[in-house]
Amino acid sequence: MFGRKRWRWCGLALLCLPALAATAETFDPVASRFGFELRTRWGMKLEGEFKRYEGEVKHLHDGRHQVVLRMFTDSVEILGHPRYSEWTRGRQFFEAERYPVVVFVSKPYDEQLLKHGGDLAGDLSIRGITRPKTLTVAPSACSRPARDCDVVATGAVRRSDYDMDDWMMAVSDRVVFVLRARLKGETAP
Repeated sequence: MFGRKRWRWCGLALLCLPALAATAETFDPVASRFGFELRTRWGMKLEGEFKRYEGEVKHLHDGRHQVVLRMFTDSVEILGHPRYSEWTRGRQFFEAERYPVVVFVSKPYDEQLLKHGGDLAGDLSIRGITRPKTLTVAPSACSRPARDCDVVATGAVRRSDYDMDDWMMAVSDRVVFVLRARLKGETAP
């Protein structure tokens, strides 16, 4: 008899698991832009964009949120510069064939961060190397960030920290990621 009760409780607990699972919203592919900026030694700014990405904002059980963003390196385009586009997808930069994604996973954060701005800590993985990275989120320009206006986050990395140290004489070691995000759906994080 005791064994049956235990199995009933286990069965009931399993039925409740979907209700406890974290929910998530995906980024709006029309309104969101994920890119980066580079500078040449001659002062020219090169703007890169990941044309293909997957990402979501998870709504965690404790009320906080977490960003998971995967940007596909074979889709990188340096706007207006096809040769630089080839270079950034090639062995000297992202090496897209071997390392197809750049991944950012944030630490859990409070939704007020999107309204007031501040630091968004997380881990950034490029070319198989993962390092802690903090992005700076700009204060929101609207009352429903990610829904009625973009959430803008930026963060600089050094290419050399991710074994992307070719062409240092021609292109700066500093890369600034610029993320402009909106969500699909009805509720903003």
